[in-house]
Amino acid sequence: MPGIVIADTVTKLGADAAGQVAIAASHAGIYAAHVALEAKVAGVVLNDAGIGLDEAGIAGLGYLDTFSVPAAAIDFRSARIGDGDDSAARGIISRHNAAAAELGVRVGMTARQAAEHMRAAPRRSRVLSAHPEEARLALTVAGAQRPVWLLDSASLIAEGDVGAVVVTGSHGGLLGGKAATAAKVDVFAAVYNDAGIGADRAGVSRLPALDARGIAAATVAASSARIGDARSAYETGRLSLVNATAARLGAQSGMTTRAFVELVSRIPSQEA
Repeated sequence: MPGIVIADTVTKLGADAAGQVAIAASHAGIYAAHVALEAKVAGVVLNDAGIGLDEAGIAGLGYLDTFSVPAAAIDFRSARIGDGDDSAARGIISRHNAAAAELGVRVGMTARQAAEHMRAAPRRSRVLSAHPEEARLALTVAGAQRPVWLLDSASLIAEGDVGAVVVTGSHGGLLGGKAATAAKVDVFAAVYNDAGIGADRAGVSRLPALDARGIAAATVAASSARIGDARSAYETGRLSLVNATAARLGAQSGMTTRAFVELVSRIPSQEA
């Protein structure tokens, strides 16, 4: 019978996750669901990320149903997004898919209980399609003095992005509470989804960590943009919070992501 593995993010599930049930503290959107499939898990418990615009925070549950993979999401208020141990310890199920229901998973049970039920999932071979709308897209901004990237996941930040502006579809939470996970490299500015902010304000915990590195950072309200979708963050996102570094550059809560990107991308390197 499969065991249970715990991870702060599905992007860090290793080879040992194959055939196991994962409690992973990522959002339960399409992007994260596909990454879980790539890891060949037998079942997965994620975070509902405040559910948000178009219920993007749990869209991956239905997607996983098409592969007969049991999946559930914990309430974003019950445990810290980005923290696998906390999700396993405190998470309470808010949503689940049909495959999970068939195994006895129910709303209100703990993440651990749900994972135990998923251990009975039958083994199935799966043929995956290309990653659904995986994006690392260069954005052209009039007057920009530095590169601007739309990234569906913060895991797509590359070594060459030092000094760039990145708009991500990822939640704004530190992974495992570790400040070093706020951004892979010293970008100039970054945008994340606040995932409803949630337990212990975990959904916005990257902001002060990036402040300490002199990186302007902001979160969009989960209700304004689809989590896991950088294009949505840029096109419809509205900032819920900005850090002190961003505020000094003129950013403020309530402004659109588009306006924020125009502001920070037009600041030349010598003025940063």
